[in-house]
Amino acid sequence: MKISCIGVGLVMLLLMAVGCGLVKSVGENPKGEALARLDTLPNFKNGAFVNLAEQSDSTVKRNKFLLLLHNRSKITRPAQPLPWVKTDLKTLPTPAPTIVWFGHSSLLIKSTQGNILIDPVFSNHAGPVPGLVTAFEGTTNYHVKDMPHIDVLVISHDHYDHLDYSTLKKLRNHIKMAVVPKGVGSDLVYWGFDSNKIIELNWDQTTTLPGGLKITATAAQHRSNRTYGSTNKTLWASYVLQMGDYRIFYSGDSGYGSHFKKIGSQYGPFDLALMECGQYSPNWPWAHLWLGQAAQAAVDLQADMLQPVHWARFEASDHTWNEPIQKLLPAAKKLGMPVNVPRIGEPYTLGQAPKTAVWWNFK
Repeated sequence: MKISCIGVGLVMLLLMAVGCGLVKSVGENPKGEALARLDTLPNFKNGAFVNLAEQSDSTVKRNKFLLLLHNRSKITRPAQPLPWVKTDLKTLPTPAPTIVWFGHSSLLIKSTQGNILIDPVFSNHAGPVPGLVTAFEGTTNYHVKDMPHIDVLVISHDHYDHLDYSTLKKLRNHIKMAVVPKGVGSDLVYWGFDSNKIIELNWDQTTTLPGGLKITATAAQHRSNRTYGSTNKTLWASYVLQMGDYRIFYSGDSGYGSHFKKIGSQYGPFDLALMECGQYSPNWPWAHLWLGQAAQAAVDLQADMLQPVHWARFEASDHTWNEPIQKLLPAAKKLGMPVNVPRIGEPYTLGQAPKTAVWWNFK
């Protein structure tokens, strides 16, 4: 009965969202000419994108969200605000590429070749309805107004914790160019972005921006959807970011697979690998890196250092909020992989020693 009430409550919230006009945040899948262009791609089959290796959710037959609620840990949210550092992003020097993490997968990379903003979510929630999947205390101190000029917006896929309508609506006029996976441009155009300022990439396609920044979309093992009835209509991707002699890898969301070794062989080595490490679940066993798998993936990529992302902002799975980092560190140590774990807002410049202060050791 309790679960039924929760389900009814979710339906009511969604109906309220539609009534309030929040349905705009759902975006729009490719259609017309945009959809026709996707039909010509080798990884777009029968109206949907596919992973390099076939995967299945057959291990879970029941409603995923309700199962998640039933199995959730009692400490999926921290009991106190997460520590953070206030940094003036507009005057931050860049002797080498400098990375600032805002929690989860939102990142700013400042370099002499340009400023890159990755998967920004500056809302206090991740989803079409405020009040669901809310941010942890201490993770919402950075806002659009704090950002420097953005030479390129990089989006990994269309899930709400990576593609946030509210944030992009405010950023729209401050972004020179957007680089997104195939199909995701339709969401941005629907939200008022100039189509001439959007570059859509398929896996292993590269674009070079005027400042010399080179961006290559690479494979990931995941899925896409902004509604339950429309799956894999847009692509998901990881990225290789080349700034002069520096190379950074960003995983986006991805389960473990042979694609990491392929990317390492083709595009590595990397100065830093920004790797997802959280929100794994038996409900989606192949779509995220489990426990210490981010360390092995970083080794496969031929990375000099690993920085974990996709944790410490949202409660999107049933594991303890700080379990990802607690499990990752010993796995990385065993493999000899250095790990950089800055606090939210704390800048890290390539070439520096990794940030290793333990700031997450509380419930």
